[in-house]
Formats: sequence, C-alpha cells, structure tokens
Amino acid sequence: MSNVIVIGAGPAGMMAAIKAAENGASVLVLEKMKQPGKKMLITGKGRCNITNTAEIPELIKNIPGNGKFLNSCIRAFDNEDVQYFFNGLEVPTKVERGGRVFPVSDRAVDVVQAMVLRLYELGVKVRTGERVAEILVEDSKAIGVKTEAGEVYSGQAVILATGGASYPGTGSTGDGFAMAGQIGHEIKLPLPSLVPLEVEEEWVPELQGLSLRNVRVYLMAEENKVADMFGEMLFTHFGVSGPVILSLSRQAAQLLAAGNFVELLIDLKPALSFEQLDARIVRDFEKYQRKEMKNALKDLLPGRLIAPVLDGAYIEPDRMVNSITKEERHRLANTLKGLIVTVTRTRPIAEAIVTAGGISVKEINPKTMESKIVKNLYLAGEVVDVDGFTGGYNLQAAFSMGAAAGNWCVWNEQED
Repeated sequence: MSNVIVIGAGPAGMMAAIKAAENGASVLVLEKMKQPGKKMLITGKGRCNITNTAEIPELIKNIPGNGKFLNSCIRAFDNEDVQYFFNGLEVPTKVERGGRVFPVSDRAVDVVQAMVLRLYELGVKVRTGERVAEILVEDSKAIGVKTEAGEVYSGQAVILATGGASYPGTGSTGDGFAMAGQIGHEIKLPLPSLVPLEVEEEWVPELQGLSLRNVRVYLMAEENKVADMFGEMLFTHFGVSGPVILSLSRQAAQLLAAGNFVELLIDLKPALSFEQLDARIVRDFEKYQRKEMKNALKDLLPGRLIAPVLDGAYIEPDRMVNSITKEERHRLANTLKGLIVTVTRTRPIAEAIVTAGGISVKEINPKTMESKIVKNLYLAGEVVDVDGFTGGYNLQAAFSMGAAAGNWCVWNEQED
C-alpha cells in the first residue's frame, strides 16, 4: 500500500510528492497526461517564472485571490526556499525586472525535468496516462482513489493537485473540482483569471497589435471605479490584453458574472493632471494651428489612436485646429484622461493563465492544507480557490501549498 497518493503531476503535485518522499513516505503519483508538468512548460512564455523575490507581505498582496490564506505555508516554504530547492537540483536561477525569478537557462523544460528526476531519485512511482475519477472516503477519511479504468489504489493520505480549468490541453480540465465536490467540498465558481477581455467598440479591432505603455486603466462597474492598474496594455482583434488588463481580469470576470455593466477607462496620460494636459494641448495647437485635427495630435498619440480619441471627444477629424473651441479642447483632454471601452466578456477560461475559484479555502487547514471535511485528504495548487498576478506568484503559491501538503501528510500520520 502506498502511504501517499498524489493526484496530478503539476507544480503543486510534484512538490508534494517530493516532500512526502523526503519524509520517508512511499508515494504514488497519478497523472492523466502522458508527461508530468505539461502546464509548467508553457509558463513564463516557456521560460518558467518560478517565483518572485518580493518580501512575503508583498508576495501575499500580489495574490489577490485569498493570498492571506497562504500566509502560513508561504512562510514555511518561501521564495528563498524555492530558489534553494531548484539550485539544489542543479537548476541555477536568476532575477529579472520586477523581482521575477527564472532558470538561468531560460528553459521551463529544465525545471520540469529536474523535478521529475528528483521524484525518481526518491523512488516515487509516477504513473502517467491514468485519470483518477474518484477519491475514496470511508468514515470521513480518505482511503484511496479509483481511476477511470476502474483500478483502485489504497493510501493513508491523498493529495489532490489537479490544477484548475485553464489551458485544458495541458490537463487542467476541472477534474479536481468535480472530485472534491463529490465528497462534500464547496466549489467557488471557477472563473478565468489573467485572461484578455473582449470589448464592444468596433474601432478596437482596427488597433490590433498596438501596444500602449505607461497608461493607467480603471476597471468600472456601473460607472463606479473598482480597481486600477498602471503599466502596459495591448489592443487585439477581439478586445484588449497585456499586463494591466490581465491583472484586472479577475475582478472583471467576477463583476460580469454578477451581472454588472463593466467598462475600462483608459488614462492615456496619467503623468499629467488635466490642467497640465490642457496646457500641453494648447502648445500643440499653436504649433499645428493651420492643420486639420487628424494631423495635429501626432506628438500626443500613436497615429492609429487619433481617430478613436477624436471620436470620443466628438470632434470631426478634418476640423481645422484654429477653429477648435475651448470647450472642445477640454473634451479632448477629458477623453485623453478617460478613453472608455465596454467589456462584454472575458476570453474563455480555456485561454486563461490561471483559474480563479475552486475549493473553498474555508474548508482547508491553512497550515497543513488538510481538508477540514475529509481527514487525510490534502489539497494543493490551482484546484484551491487561490490565484495571483503574473510575476511568479502563482507558481510560488503552488510550490508552498504542495510543500505543506507533502510534509504534513507524513507528519500527521506519524503523530497519529
């Protein structure tokens, strides 16, 4: 009988298996895909952003989806521990802009292969192509699992680490939500997070490929400001994307699911106050007073953005600059400080980098990751209702939860 059964060979599952085996457990990992760590191979654009060097309070702040729940397990296995762990597996790391930590090789495959090699060194049995269908429970205790093929594996502890519902081609198809729900766990509605947004405005697709730097984007619900982010965004054929949009997408998805009217207000000139911007426009108008408006804003805006901005300010593009009134100039400044697009939906959850929602954290011990409903069942990774921004925060969360589950499933057994 395997002491510990791990369902899923992603970052949380592999870390849990390694920690359990290092503590002397006999471990079996069941992974439905043909290879472990498939989703990890595409993280960080194939480079694998394994963690971030931010201080722990800042790490938690960058995990808006129940980051505070992770306080104990992140402190027990923090970002320095993650780097030390991979350095020990002969995967040297480097720190880039924003504290992002990558393997020196810039190859996600090196991270995955190092973890897989460590599993084999520890004698962990890894069975790929085996889809678990059910967690077996007796007297409110997890006693094993049953596969889709009908095979039963018994264990003294089960760790559920199947991932969320994003990028289903990598194996994250929401299986864990169903398994946990079957045995009584509350599943918070899975929604896409770190996902592009679709918008209504017909001019947006015409800007496909246009990237805007140093803008501030406000997320609006029923015309009220809910959140804002500063940085870079990108126009696409369906709407908007880029770091700022991805960071706001979690809340946008929740607002849309609740039936709110959602908009984005884009401040194209956040470094300037309205008065400073108006003075700047006056100077440009003096410079280009004999030109048409469509040719007078090239110092202020990318060429393709001029028409939508003029339209938003209700100014005809062929109006002569010297005919523009003060009121119209102020409308232009207000549009530059608040270009609005209407969000109709997020892109599908299959395209999301991570899943928001999942197993309710209220039903999990935050120190040990053990279920409060089913004894000897541990929950780790994206299957839990935890999600963070881009920058290494999601993998740090997965590694910390996996380490806690892997350690405590053995320690609790020894205490019993």
